[in-house]
Amino acid sequence: MLTVVLALLAALANAAASVLQRRAAADEPEGGAGLRQAVRWLVHVLRRPHWVVGAGMLALSTVLQAAALGVGSLALVQPLMAAELLFTLAVGSLVFHRRPDLRTWLAFVALASGLSLFLTAAAPTAGRSTSVPGHWWPVGAALLAAVVLLVVVSRSVRGAPRAALLGLASAVSFSATAALLKDVTGLIPDGPGAVLTAWPLYATAVVGVIAFLLLQAAFRAGTLAASQPALTLGDALTSVALGWALFGEQISLGARVAPEVIGIALMGAGSVGLGRAPSVGGGWDGARVRDGPDSEA
Repeated sequence: MLTVVLALLAALANAAASVLQRRAAADEPEGGAGLRQAVRWLVHVLRRPHWVVGAGMLALSTVLQAAALGVGSLALVQPLMAAELLFTLAVGSLVFHRRPDLRTWLAFVALASGLSLFLTAAAPTAGRSTSVPGHWWPVGAALLAAVVLLVVVSRSVRGAPRAALLGLASAVSFSATAALLKDVTGLIPDGPGAVLTAWPLYATAVVGVIAFLLLQAAFRAGTLAASQPALTLGDALTSVALGWALFGEQISLGARVAPEVIGIALMGAGSVGLGRAPSVGGGWDGARVRDGPDSEA
């Protein structure tokens, strides 16, 4: 129960961080293409109050997530944070003073319901407190290749597809960060010396920064309706795989395969519905406060 509460609080804090930082991104002019313009855009965004508060919420989310990973499995904690999808809509409606259209709500609910059904049927089990020795190197290489591929492909598209691809790249990076963080928390019983002399602590910081930069790029590329599902669901599903590959966590198969497949189908239907929703066109989270509280997407 403690794991569930901590994970859900982390999801709420993460949703607030995403909404506030997207608000800062929406208020900042695009500024053109190219690395120099992107860096200039990022520097301007970092000065905005909404972004600063969002950064604080992101830090709080990291602390809560670490606490959840310290008492629960990676395959349970990260998927639970899919509740961030619905938290994003709720917090976003307050921050942007706009209500998402019905199709967007239904798509988000389908995504969250599908993931919930999948996790209930899969029933992830706890594994090791630290990763299996030697497994990080091939897994890390595969994660790096996936992130590089997603970033390269994202450069050939614009708008919602680019935001989704960058959101997915960020998701893979965040799930890797969570796995590294679980390794760090698993070393805590051995004392400060074991934590400070082990490479996962420093790898967590490096991969976390990469995930953060990819997240900012996703916010710049398009709306939350495009990036957030890829970010949240990609993180959850990648974490289930990492829990199995690194920590020996297992999911139930056999008779439970049917509801697991239904859950995945619901997630797919939600993704398709979201892709066709008017919110992806850019109206909902591009709103300014001056648009008024009664505006519609």
